[in-house]
Amino acid sequence: MSSVFHRIPKRNLPVAVKGEGMYIIDKDGKRYIDGYAGGACVSCLGHSEESVIEAVREQIGKFAFFHSAMFTSEPLEELASILTTDAPEGLTRVFFTNSGSEAVESAVMMARQYFVEIGQPQRKKVIGRRSSYHGANLTALSVGHQLSRRAPFEDILANVFHISPCYEYRGRQESETVEQYGLRVANELEQAILGLGPNTVMAFIAETVTGTTNGATPPVPGYFKRVKEICDKYGVLLILDEVFCGLGRTGTLHACEQDGVAPDFLTFAKGIAAGYQPIGATMVNEKIYQAIVSGSGTFKGGYTYSGHATACAAAIAVQKVLRGPGFLDHVKTTGNLLSARLNERFGQHPHVGDIRGRGMLMTVELVEDRSTKAPFAASQDLSSKIYQNAQARGLITHALTGTIDGYVGDHVVICPPLIVTSENIDTIVELLGEAIDAAVLEARRKAA
Repeated sequence: MSSVFHRIPKRNLPVAVKGEGMYIIDKDGKRYIDGYAGGACVSCLGHSEESVIEAVREQIGKFAFFHSAMFTSEPLEELASILTTDAPEGLTRVFFTNSGSEAVESAVMMARQYFVEIGQPQRKKVIGRRSSYHGANLTALSVGHQLSRRAPFEDILANVFHISPCYEYRGRQESETVEQYGLRVANELEQAILGLGPNTVMAFIAETVTGTTNGATPPVPGYFKRVKEICDKYGVLLILDEVFCGLGRTGTLHACEQDGVAPDFLTFAKGIAAGYQPIGATMVNEKIYQAIVSGSGTFKGGYTYSGHATACAAAIAVQKVLRGPGFLDHVKTTGNLLSARLNERFGQHPHVGDIRGRGMLMTVELVEDRSTKAPFAASQDLSSKIYQNAQARGLITHALTGTIDGYVGDHVVICPPLIVTSENIDTIVELLGEAIDAAVLEARRKAA
């Protein structure tokens, strides 16, 4: 009997004992190919990158931790320098956290403190998007909109206004071009700002490419450029959340590079140390940093383990690999291959409505009827069946429900470690196809 309060207590979990590149091995010797980068799009370098392991060993041999408000450290300074060297324009400072949730929370807190420091304390409202996820703490749950997770906490969440996501498959009207659709949903932001009062809104937050809530949904061309125009027009700060999609996952170092925008805050976590140590970060525009430094002089947030020296050492080693010769080219090539293989296998599948994503972050959305886009009923529990069938076949993947409105709709996110090979991709797609077909058959039998 386990004394652990597991996240999903009723799920029978195998015991992992070893990682080898693209594989996890359980205590019974079963090998699982990793189609979900460590189970949360984290392990971008797989599970046995020796350069990172050695960096952790070396740093612990010197010293593991000291509070970053009392000492800075060489790993902390070096990591910040690496991250800001090739950051989007204006992002000159980095605040370190322990997770993506904390990175988002820090960005929201900094946005609020910025306006207090410059004498605009009335700016306190945040606008987010529906079908979004920004983390599990109360701030992140407030600005996000994953309904099933929010539900028990609604009465204690901050009052955040949410607009439509950029979700072309279900949002674009037949009469619209892709560009017209993007402008329409982007313009909802301006309508929301005007409705709330332009001088009361402090920030807009969005995932550049969404993660799990509605599944690897990239913005349509022009969407974020229009969003940035609106934010600049009304003095609203733009927070882009790249915890899931950043640091090489989409084929460029930062996903927003491909959209031609530079936010005021950029958050990331999963790809920064690839799971070898827990660490997140909030990149900050210089104007925000200077306002706080020249005002009160102290950021009012922070965490005990912010800038943990050992975590920073691991992250340095990971970032050197990501920035190494040919690495991002490999991600672009294998990302194109993953998209091609998914389209070959599922493009005409009677129960696959959409295949979308960017780079090495892809989603397959399931439907009961392709012609109407009607989803499977939530009672058919399709996502759970896909997960179980995949695990039984030795594939780690992530199938989720609630794609459309938080409760209905099913999709599978495919985001293997960035070291994936063409042979690995073939194996992942083959096993996923088997798992989906078996799960659909079970679901249809249940409905009959």
